[in-house]
Amino acid sequence: MKTKREISLERARVLKTRIQDYLEARAYIPKGLEKTEINKKRKEEILKIMNATEANWNDWQWQLRNRIRDVDTLRKFLNISDKETEEIKKVSEVYRWAISPYYLSLINTENRMDPIRLLAIPTVLELQDKSHGLDPMAEEFTNPAGAITRRYPDRLIINVTNECAMYCRHCQRRRNIGTSDRAVSRSVLQKSFDYIRENDEIRDVLITGGDPFTMPNQILEWILKSLKEIPHVEFIRIGTRTPVTMPQRITDKLCTMLKKYHPIYINTQFNHPVEITEESKKACEKLANSGIPLGNQAVLLNGINNDKFVMRCLNQELLKIRVKPYYIFHAKKVRGTLHFNTSVDDGMEIMEHLRGYTSGMAIPTYIINAPGGKGKTPILPEYLLSRGKEQIKIRTWERVVIDYENHPTVDLRKLIEKDE
Repeated sequence: MKTKREISLERARVLKTRIQDYLEARAYIPKGLEKTEINKKRKEEILKIMNATEANWNDWQWQLRNRIRDVDTLRKFLNISDKETEEIKKVSEVYRWAISPYYLSLINTENRMDPIRLLAIPTVLELQDKSHGLDPMAEEFTNPAGAITRRYPDRLIINVTNECAMYCRHCQRRRNIGTSDRAVSRSVLQKSFDYIRENDEIRDVLITGGDPFTMPNQILEWILKSLKEIPHVEFIRIGTRTPVTMPQRITDKLCTMLKKYHPIYINTQFNHPVEITEESKKACEKLANSGIPLGNQAVLLNGINNDKFVMRCLNQELLKIRVKPYYIFHAKKVRGTLHFNTSVDDGMEIMEHLRGYTSGMAIPTYIINAPGGKGKTPILPEYLLSRGKEQIKIRTWERVVIDYENHPTVDLRKLIEKDE
């Protein structure tokens, strides 16, 4: 008969076989925290071309002002063929694009399929789909006042600007990017605050855009102060991708200001481990050290992260920089972005290879946003196989099927009264 230790060692050997394929694959997944020297060298090349300094680089306003917005400028930094140049020019006539010098420095110039390049640089594929709309979430029909989007009973969104440090090629709100950057006026924002004040069931407000952190601190503080003055607003969330695309924005002054308006939560969007760099780590740590919980809302994207090992690696790297994986969003069917769409099967496979294979903290919820603004719908592998009054049948992460007792809940009050 085997001893307890022998049984334990045998189980440990089995568990080791469960992770071997991931360990082998992980070695080949590019990770930003392992590319520090490469990124530094690339930064120096970009600064030289732009005739700029280290101080410029660390200034978020310089980063924002010096976004690369046209293909002729882009060619100074990347080897782009004449054919691709013409294709980008054609896309530029329909969809605006821009990329911060920082985010540009993360591109692997030797790899046409580099995830940063695909996320930031337009391709002709954006022009090939004309069958889908630009507003699949029907946000224009869920706008009761001001700059609000409301889909749920107790919470809503305020879209405060259309400006971003980098215009993601998969953006669900590309219809708002237009031809110029514009913040929502104070009068429209005031109408948003008035609506919230008049509806006391609203307890949770998400500030988004565009990216709120492209706005000056004083405007952000006015927005936060206005919301905090409404008694039934319990907490505020901010959606921003600047820790990913322009981490220089997360300054000490910004963090000092934000701390005055707790509880504040921030959700960002890292989509690939290569986006997690020393700079983005520093930005996230500043926010976390200011008492702000951080969550990540990745988007499932074809050719970027629709891989069970890439997504697991991303979530584990996020925890290292104190960001909790929160959602994996199934990409929406937005015109010009369909080449990024994946099957739901891709998402399900990813979820199957997270639960049990990594810590629960590294497991986000896989979400499909129901079309027409019908809300977020969780999509999960089937672990509950059948349910009866006395027994259920469940499947473990290792696909072992188990019968589990399921007796009706007993009324605790009656038990206590009976005992008395």
